[in-house]
Amino acid sequence: MDSKEHWEGIYRSKASDAVSWYRPHLETSLQLICEVAPDQSAAIIDVGGGESTLADDLLARGYRNLTVLDMSAVALDATKRRLGTLADQITWVESDIAVVDLPEHRYDLWHDRAVFHFLTEPSQRGAYIRLLKKALKPGGHLVIGTFGPTGPSRCSGLEVRRYDVQRLSDEIGAGFELLTSKLEDHRTPAGSSQQFLYCCFRNQQ
Repeated sequence: MDSKEHWEGIYRSKASDAVSWYRPHLETSLQLICEVAPDQSAAIIDVGGGESTLADDLLARGYRNLTVLDMSAVALDATKRRLGTLADQITWVESDIAVVDLPEHRYDLWHDRAVFHFLTEPSQRGAYIRLLKKALKPGGHLVIGTFGPTGPSRCSGLEVRRYDVQRLSDEIGAGFELLTSKLEDHRTPAGSSQQFLYCCFRNQQ
């Protein structure tokens, strides 16, 4: 089974509020985004946005230049239905982050909560970082959330990589300045705890 089939199956078989990463609102992401990209015209891409409510909350705060990317058509369609006519204000991209092509220097902010830690192969992470560096504007920001040092080693039937601040900074690589980091214990719908690491980087290119 390839990655797309896997994630389409996950989203078909589970309600949006039943997946382990579900939160009603991504409070930490919203806080970091609003801090580093307060201009409501900022071009923001949510990588692996799926059925997240981040787009809803950003629209409610006046942001109007939003892109949501996910490989799952099921997840994107569910989010579009939830947003109704507001979905027309968002650019939707159905693709795998490891192979998608994005415009050069298009985005002021790149957001990723719970995608990067699924990239267990160096080639996948390399493709991700190359695309990030291409698509993010000079001076733009990366807000990224991964499993932390004591987070789970598997999620949704797949192996993941856990990160501390140094390991994540090393993966993101030169040219990105770490502005802030935060560990957060996420309570899953099933009641277990997952440690997340959130980092915000500035593109110094």
